Amino acid sequence: MPEPVEGADAALLSADNLVKRFGGISAVDGMSLQVKRGEIVGLIGPNGAGKTTMFDLIAGAQSADAGSIRLDGAAIETLAADRRVALGLGRTFQIPRPFPTMSVVENVMVGAQAQSGERIWPNWFSMSRVASEERLNHDKALELVDFVGLSHLATEPARVLSGGQRKLLELARALMADPKILLLDEPAAGVNPTLLASIVERILALNARGMTVLVIEHNMDVVARLCRHVTVMASGRLLAEGTPDEVARDPQVAEAYLGGLAA
Repeated sequence: MPEPVEGADAALLSADNLVKRFGGISAVDGMSLQVKRGEIVGLIGPNGAGKTTMFDLIAGAQSADAGSIRLDGAAIETLAADRRVALGLGRTFQIPRPFPTMSVVENVMVGAQAQSGERIWPNWFSMSRVASEERLNHDKALELVDFVGLSHLATEPARVLSGGQRKLLELARALMADPKILLLDEPAAGVNPTLLASIVERILALNARGMTVLVIEHNMDVVARLCRHVTVMASGRLLAEGTPDEVARDPQVAEAYLGGLAA
C-alpha cells in the first residue's frame, strides 16, 4: 500500500453535493468526495450505486443537475470534457474501445493534447512544427507503450489485444495527456491474474511518481493493495468512508452489498 505523498494535505479533486436525476430517479443524490494530492482513493459500492455516473459527472461526460466540482482549486462543473482533460483530468473506461485498425502506438498518440496538426492552417504554413510535434508525440507514445508492457505489440492493430491488454492501452492513452489525476473505472474487471498484477504494478508505480488516482473497483483485494482511503456509495449517496479494513467491517457496507440497498 502506498505511503501518503508529502504535502498531500489539500484536495486536488473535490466534488460537493452532486446530483444527477434521470426522470424521477436520482442516480447521484447529494454525493460528495475528496481526493488529496498524491492519494489513491477507492470508490466502491454495489452494482447500481451510482459510481460510474459519479465518474461521468466529474469527467464531464454528463452534466450535474446540482453541485460543484473543483480540480486543483478551479471550478470545472460547467466545462466540457475536453477542457477538463486539458486541465489535468484523465479517465479510463470499464470497457475500453480502442480504434481497432490503428496500431497500439497510434491509439496512444490519440491522447496527445494541443497538437498544431489538429488545425488547418499549421498544416500549410507550419509544416515543420507539425512534423516535429508528431515525432515527439510518437516517441512519447512509444515510451508509454513500453511502460505498460505492450512494446512487443506497438505496431500491431489494437484489435489483436486481449481485454486486459486493452485496459493497459487505455491507461497509456490517458497518460499521454499528462494528467494530474487519473479516474480509473474498474481496471481489474475481466482481467486474468497475470495482467491484473501488471495493471496494479503500473498504478502503484505511477502513484510513486506522484500521480493522484481515483479508482472504481469491485475487487477488494485490489482495493486493499492500492488504497489507503475508500469511499463507499449506495443508492447514489455517501454511505461510509475510511481505510479498506474499516469499511469492510462497517455493518452498513455489509448490508449494502448483501441486503440490496443499491438502486
